[in-house]
Amino acid sequence: MRFFRGSKASSFLDQTEELGGLSFSQLDDPELPWLRNRRQALLFVIATIVLTALAVWGIRTWFKETSVLTFAVGSPGQLEARFAAKFATVVANNSATLRIKVVNYPDNEKALAAFDHRQADLAILRTDSKIPFRARAIAVLENDLLLMLSPKGKKITSLAQLKGKKIAVLGDDDRNEAMLRRTLLSYDLASVGTTIQTVPTDTALDKLLAPNNFAAAIAIEHLTKIAHDKRYEELAKSPMGLAVTSIDEAPAIERKVHGMTDEKLELGLLSAAPVLPEDDLETIGLQWLLVTQSSLSEPKGTDLARIVLENKSELTLDDAFAGQIAPADTDKGALVAAHKGAAAYIDDDTKSFMDRYSDIIYIALAAGSIIGSIFIGVYTAFTRVAPEKAGELATTLLEIGGKIDTANSNEALDALQDELEALLRQVVVGLRNGTVSGDGLDSFRLSYEFVRDTLALHRERLARASARAEHRDEPVVVVTKAAS
Repeated sequence: MRFFRGSKASSFLDQTEELGGLSFSQLDDPELPWLRNRRQALLFVIATIVLTALAVWGIRTWFKETSVLTFAVGSPGQLEARFAAKFATVVANNSATLRIKVVNYPDNEKALAAFDHRQADLAILRTDSKIPFRARAIAVLENDLLLMLSPKGKKITSLAQLKGKKIAVLGDDDRNEAMLRRTLLSYDLASVGTTIQTVPTDTALDKLLAPNNFAAAIAIEHLTKIAHDKRYEELAKSPMGLAVTSIDEAPAIERKVHGMTDEKLELGLLSAAPVLPEDDLETIGLQWLLVTQSSLSEPKGTDLARIVLENKSELTLDDAFAGQIAPADTDKGALVAAHKGAAAYIDDDTKSFMDRYSDIIYIALAAGSIIGSIFIGVYTAFTRVAPEKAGELATTLLEIGGKIDTANSNEALDALQDELEALLRQVVVGLRNGTVSGDGLDSFRLSYEFVRDTLALHRERLARASARAEHRDEPVVVVTKAAS
């Protein structure tokens, strides 16, 4: 059996409109089922839009969620703690998604231990310290140089000449002294009675280098501070004078001692008049690094590197610290590997949004497709009514046709005519709104025509029977012709 589709179905609807005497202008009743289906569809569209908006809002909130990173530093008065406080302010002003929470510890060693135990996300690391396994560099904050100072008249000319001497090490803790002892291990200074003593960093140099006191003073100073410290110039102008010793063994020390670097002390760096040093000298140094956990996400690492490297002047502490901010070493052989986010920013290899989240997007689309199919299936199961086949309604037509033979009056035929028209209305409306499918439409049409013709024939038969009955009931008039 073939079915009506497209223009054929439309043609049949036009024919059935003529057959049944129906006009589609009569179908504007707001309570018709097809309008109720439209309301359901409209509600479904609105619900879908609302769910989509909620999903978009949720995704946006997830991507824009503010992350709080813990910064472990020493006591509040130390340079590292002061830098962390300033860094927290700069991050808040330059990032919508990152915030810094500064946590103070009794000293820097305990702060670094907390970082090593994953109790903090950020820390400041001296390269001569024990480097946590998970530490990744964001940026270089400062460079330190070792200055070996002595009176100009009693200049110490080399590290080896420190044997048997009394040496002062400027430092607020024992880190500088420990670094110097590691550096001098190969010179076996302990066996010849060399004395190494830590003194406060603000101790006057002229008193340290006075006769019968220390033969040399070792200062491990931030390069930022050296460039602005007037103490060296003042001592160089004094009668005692000041001499700076070149450490010619610097390249070898860099290879031997963990965290040390071969550095150059430029002419006139300590004093312009008199010039000190009088020539470019070799020395050793170390770096201060801003480090984070290796598990920190790449976008956050990129954001941190961007903020540090683009706001150098705002992060410098009173010409004393963080005036030498530079990109982290991205070489694979670096002492502390650069964080992948910082490396991407430094190497100008920052990933786009699609590069970064393409895998997640593809997974989300696949999951969304599955969930959407399930949702549509559930919606269809609860809201969609399966369309009734036109061929199945042909049986109802034949049932109406079966009642025609028992109809003995025009009133009964009129009632059957109303049923026939109501069924035709149902099919016409159903074909329009989808509650009736075109399956078996040929059968319905043949059945409709058969019942319609049968109804018309039966109505004519009743009319003829009624006319014969009226004719029998008329009186008979006999006219007799008189004989002439």
